[in-house]
Amino acid sequence: MPAPKKTIRRSLLVTSAALSSLALAAPAAVAAPSPSGSPSASPSATPPASMSTVGGARLGQPGTQVNLAGGVPVLPKDLSARSWIVADAESGDVLAAHNAHWRLAPASTLKMLFADTLLPKFPRDTKHKVVPSDLAGIGSGSSMVGIKEEETYTVHDLWLGVFLRSGNDAVHVLSAMNKGVGNTVKEMNEHAEELQALDTHVVSPDGYDAEGQVSSAYDLTLIARSGLQKKDFREYSATVSAKFPGQTKKGKKGKKVRASFEIQNTNRLLAGDSDVPVYQGIAGVKNGNTTNAGATFTGVAERNGKVLLVTVMKPEKDEHNEVYKETARLFDWGFKAAGKVQPVGELVPPRGAEQAKPGANPSGEAGGSGDGGSGTAGTGAKPVAGAPAANGSSGIGTALGITGGVLVLLAGGAFLVNRRWPLPDLVRRRTRQ
Repeated sequence: MPAPKKTIRRSLLVTSAALSSLALAAPAAVAAPSPSGSPSASPSATPPASMSTVGGARLGQPGTQVNLAGGVPVLPKDLSARSWIVADAESGDVLAAHNAHWRLAPASTLKMLFADTLLPKFPRDTKHKVVPSDLAGIGSGSSMVGIKEEETYTVHDLWLGVFLRSGNDAVHVLSAMNKGVGNTVKEMNEHAEELQALDTHVVSPDGYDAEGQVSSAYDLTLIARSGLQKKDFREYSATVSAKFPGQTKKGKKGKKVRASFEIQNTNRLLAGDSDVPVYQGIAGVKNGNTTNAGATFTGVAERNGKVLLVTVMKPEKDEHNEVYKETARLFDWGFKAAGKVQPVGELVPPRGAEQAKPGANPSGEAGGSGDGGSGTAGTGAKPVAGAPAANGSSGIGTALGITGGVLVLLAGGAFLVNRRWPLPDLVRRRTRQ
């Protein structure tokens, strides 16, 4: 292996002084991984010297990419993630990024691609009785929602298990309904290619560590943006807690009784934790954590009519909930910088995207309406409003009424520019505690 070379592309940042203030100098160069190569788990791993340029040439360069100028706030100095990105969800502008196209293990953030691929296929009231083969092949130590063999669940139940508990058992049952894990992986890879998420290679639909399974901060943000066009995706990812069907047992007098139990979203910016307050304006999306991936997270939040997407992959700081803390700091920066900073790239539209005519059906969901209106993710589900946080405190805040939450709409292969599309109006703005 040739001796490491320092990157010469630091001139893309405005000043070397500003770069050093970020404490995120561009690392040494190594060979780029192939789609079949496994991501490195070494703490000293460095990004490739050259990466994909989808979305712009600067996004393919290692190190931090941002246009510092007068009036633009300085990026947080204490970011340790190997890769991150801050993007405007409506315009697709990438406001800042760090190793955006570095192909890393995605963990359960890959479930966003799983959901974006399969959500339109099955109406939420479809029922499925679980057989043993449905749960075959689930990785050891997987996160589970608690699905039992020979019990019947609705598709709605299964999606709650995917989004809230990151249940690999729910993913495998839905995959079985979709002609098996192999077919589901194939369709996910095809969908990733359609979205131009070309850093992504799926091996396991649940994000469980697998040889050659990779994605990038850029791709996960692109995938989240696509998923958020679907009403069900938005509602499930904004749900804090819900009732999930338990196991059927014999009750009094020998009658069969099936109780339910509560599940809570593991997204700490949405549900809160002892050291992480609920983030003001948060509306999803998905978190993950595995041995190879470390902690990963993609989030969407709205403030003052501006909707931002932030993805953070594998913080090096070994602190509890560090991925959420770094995400929150990047959101804070993004909301301050929006409208002031010149973008360094863009989130590209899907392949074959075309300008759609006004009035086109924006649903893209099985049995869904295209009005983009409010509603819950289904009966038994608690949205952000009034839901208890993980630390036992109640949700505090006033309703956003997000009529200003805007995303470019992707629907039926069409790309509608400047079409207003609200995030869930269930989202609440809460004061930091």
